[in-house]
Amino acid sequence: MAGDVDTASDSDLVASALDGSEHAYRMLMARHREAVYRLARAHVGDESEALDVTQECFIAAFGALGRFEHGRSFRAWLLRIALNKCRDWARRRAVRRFLVFARPIEDAIHIADKAPDPEMALQASVEVKRIERALQTLPLKLRDPLILCTVEGMSQDEAAALLKVSRKTIETRIYRARQKLSALLETA
Repeated sequence: MAGDVDTASDSDLVASALDGSEHAYRMLMARHREAVYRLARAHVGDESEALDVTQECFIAAFGALGRFEHGRSFRAWLLRIALNKCRDWARRRAVRRFLVFARPIEDAIHIADKAPDPEMALQASVEVKRIERALQTLPLKLRDPLILCTVEGMSQDEAAALLKVSRKTIETRIYRARQKLSALLETA
C-alpha cells in the first residue's frame, strides 16, 4: 500500500487522505512543503515566520481538502492558499506594528528586538538579504507573478490561472517587476 501511495498522483493522494490515510497526508506535505516554504520565505522575509506561514497553509489546506476540485493542479491550489496566508501574515504584522507604535514610550523597553540573532546574521548572505529587501518593496501585483514564475518555476499560464489574470498581464508584470528590481538593486 505504501509503495502505491508513494507513486500516486496528487489527486489520488487527496482521495486517499479524505479516506483517512495518514500516509497520503504525509506524502502531500512532503511533495509540496518546500514550494510552500519558498513562497512564504520570499513574501515574509524571515525563516521562522515563513515556517509558521507554511504550517498555517497546510493546516488550512488539509482542513479544506474536501473542497479541492479533482482534475485541477493540487500544487496551484495549495500555493493559492499559501499566498492568502502570506497576505494574512502581512495584515497581522501591520496591525502589530501599529499597536507597537501606539504604546507609550516607557513600554518600549519590554518589547523584544526583532533583529536576527548573531548566528543567523552570520549564516545569511549579504547579497541575498539585499535582494530580499528589494523584493519586499515591490507591489504585490508585481511580486506575486515574479515569485511564482522565477522562484517556483511555474509557467506564465499557470501563474495567470492562479492569480486570475491573463497571461499577457503576467508577462507584463514580470517585465515591470524585473525592471523595478534592477533599478532598486542598482541604487542600493
